[in-house]
Amino acid sequence: MRRIAKFHKVSQEQFLGAMIEDYPQYTREDIIDMYESLELPRRATRGSAGYDFFAPFSFSLPPGTTIKVPTGIRVEMEEDWVLKLYPRSGLGFKYRLQMNNTVGIIDSDYFYSDNEGHIFVKITNDSNEGKTVEVKSGTGFVQGIFLEYGITVDDDADGVRNGGFGSTTK
Repeated sequence: MRRIAKFHKVSQEQFLGAMIEDYPQYTREDIIDMYESLELPRRATRGSAGYDFFAPFSFSLPPGTTIKVPTGIRVEMEEDWVLKLYPRSGLGFKYRLQMNNTVGIIDSDYFYSDNEGHIFVKITNDSNEGKTVEVKSGTGFVQGIFLEYGITVDDDADGVRNGGFGSTTK
């Protein structure tokens, strides 16, 4: 196996800003405690392809509801690699938990964005069986898989990223 990436926490300020924006029910002290408890993604077994991302706080998702979770994580990786994010298999199977953009794509240059490459996950409980998803703080809820990719022989992309969702087409 090639070692091509390293996970890091975003700065405390970046995490605080993201949490305060979307979760005003948490105090500054609550958020700092969450930040201190953040775990870097890791594989569960030697044969696992996916790196589990852990919920920074507990949440409940009734059927048909969506949540955007700031993970507090960023990833530094070699240029010709991408990190793809998917729901954990069990959550997808039991609850039809789905990524809102189908598959999260984390490009190598996202690490250098103004938001420090902060990885956010937006998921929906698409259950048609009336099941509510309960995710406890510190529980793996999505998994990331690194994949190498190629480019065309006539590729001339020279743009520079500065942001996340949709920033490369602005």
